[in-house]
Amino acid sequence: QVLLEESGGGLVQAGGSLRLSCATSATSGTVVSINAMEWYRQTPGKQRELVAAITNVGGTNYADSVKDRFTISRDRAKNTMYLQMNTLKPEDTAVYYCYADVNISYRRQIYWGQGTQVTVSS
Repeated sequence: QVLLEESGGGLVQAGGSLRLSCATSATSGTVVSINAMEWYRQTPGKQRELVAAITNVGGTNYADSVKDRFTISRDRAKNTMYLQMNTLKPEDTAVYYCYADVNISYRRQIYWGQGTQVTVSS
């Protein structure tokens, strides 16, 4: 089993910054490899959308709406993924979710975090 623990959400003024963290852990005795980790966000009445993704070899991809403002990264030693969000806009307000695509004992599984609220005021 893989556990995801998110933190870093909050209330900020437009133009400000936040750094989201997603700490990952696995139960003892399991072989875990990460295929990809991603950040999604969702607002009421809309589908959950992909914000940023990072692959097992470090490749990254971003939604057009956050390019040049958000940066996804991964600290493998700390088993933690980050989303640095700069120049935040009110339209960035959403619940942000951590997503992990992993192989556990060579069987592919998907895990979601519980989400963290990001609110950007005008």
